[in-house]
Amino acid sequence: MNPGPGSQRSGIIASRHLDRKPTLPKHLPCGRLAHCSALPEDDAVTPPCPAPDTPSLTALADQCVQCGLCLPVCPTYGMEALEAESPRGRIALIKAWETGTAAPTPSGEAHLDACLGCRHCETVCPAGVRYGDLLAGARVRQRARRPASAGQRMTEWLTAHPRAMTALLTTYRIVWPLLPARARPLPRPPAPPETPCPRATEADATATLFTGCVARGYDASLHAALHRLGGAIGLRIVVPDDQGCCGSLHAHAGDAGRAEKLTARNRAAFAGQRTVLSLASGCHEALADGLRGQCEVRDALDVVAERAARLRFANRAERVALHLPCTQRNLVRSVGALHALLARVPGLEIVPLDAGFGCCGAAGTQMLSDPGRAARFRQPLLDQLAASGATRLLSANTGCRLHLANGTALPVQHPLEFLAECLA
Repeated sequence: MNPGPGSQRSGIIASRHLDRKPTLPKHLPCGRLAHCSALPEDDAVTPPCPAPDTPSLTALADQCVQCGLCLPVCPTYGMEALEAESPRGRIALIKAWETGTAAPTPSGEAHLDACLGCRHCETVCPAGVRYGDLLAGARVRQRARRPASAGQRMTEWLTAHPRAMTALLTTYRIVWPLLPARARPLPRPPAPPETPCPRATEADATATLFTGCVARGYDASLHAALHRLGGAIGLRIVVPDDQGCCGSLHAHAGDAGRAEKLTARNRAAFAGQRTVLSLASGCHEALADGLRGQCEVRDALDVVAERAARLRFANRAERVALHLPCTQRNLVRSVGALHALLARVPGLEIVPLDAGFGCCGAAGTQMLSDPGRAARFRQPLLDQLAASGATRLLSANTGCRLHLANGTALPVQHPLEFLAECLA
């Protein structure tokens, strides 16, 4: 749809898309950045404004009425058919540990580890249980009593240091052909682009791009595609150099302190910006929460869809498979915008991938820490893909794309990268 009057504010795109989560109320800036050795103090940068007081884990757990409506939509319960592998079962475990009626055990910890964090349960819960908050808090407690593995700590360190991550992925690309299959936890990174990203020459709006951590080694072509689409819709894209990981991976693993430091870094990097575009649905919530009160975070799909009337696509007689990540469906809610954009491509046939348990199993670092189990969640989708006759697979989350691409020879792309290829 065309942006109507009032859809731009000082050259920045305003949020109007109906299928997005309601935006949180804006708060006034409050105080200075807490000291962080990685960042200079800066009076122009404000820390995240405090959210409303978070209830205790016991209070959050008490919201559950034990109705069981979450069980049919829970991927881990669907696979294992165990109460302890359901949201209701995990809530009961967390409450028992928190109140002291039961002590944590290795088997109980394993059930908490196994949660994919898909948040499907929240979409059907009649009591409005904030399962995401409950899970995050429980994993902070878990990390305090049981340190993270060496592999988890290394992954967290790499994602927090983008230059080191980029160097490692460059090396990984070189040695990848020499490695046995079991030593290839991720697909081979693509070669760096030979030409720089094109820039919009005539733009009436500006937005800032969040590039994240691992995406820097895998998504250069996606970033170039967004610049091409931006040129077609009159949107100039700027990319701050000093941004970093959103901290979602760290928060989901219980490392709240590191997540807060990464948030502070991004608040400094995006100081003075009004709109930040996200290309990874798994990063979106952490980025939006971290930048709350400073700027608005929007899914790039929503922004492109609002200006889609300016796009012209060539005929594309192709069958394409579409995977909808859990975070896109349950948190970002940009599915409507995605479908609207794909529907504008003449001749295109979309095959939805919906087999299996409702999640591909990537789940942050779980595809690295427990690849066998992650592959069990992925396999029904790969089987459906193979039987579909599709020539490529589209998915809007970085982790899901990497996990799926490691199981198929077909191209796996972000939808915006594909749409840029379809431009007339």
